[in-house]
Amino acid sequence: MKPLGWWLRHVHDLLESSMARALDAESLTRRHWQVLNTIARGARTPEEVDAALAPFGSVTSQVADLRDRGWVTGTSELTAEGREAHARVEARVTAFRSSVTDGVSDEDYRTTIRTLERCAANLEAV
Repeated sequence: MKPLGWWLRHVHDLLESSMARALDAESLTRRHWQVLNTIARGARTPEEVDAALAPFGSVTSQVADLRDRGWVTGTSELTAEGREAHARVEARVTAFRSSVTDGVSDEDYRTTIRTLERCAANLEAV
């Protein structure tokens, strides 16, 4: 049996590459999606977007790109075109997420998440 670290890295790499393929039709990266979704959920300033996505580093270039596409206004609100794009991409992301957990029961999924939370807490205490 391979160790936890191997599986975490392997799943992470697969999530990244599979998500990239899911977003490729819109010429977006995962960070673009996170920015678009964060704005759709109510972040209204570049600072709010950056704060919400702080663990991933600055997303200034993604915000600028979404503005250049006409999806986001200068005040970080979605335009009508941005709302349409968000709905399209959200449908792709939802389908992707569903495919990731296909065949995994809700109980097993919850157990996995609780186990990972416990491992993280243990590591934070070290």
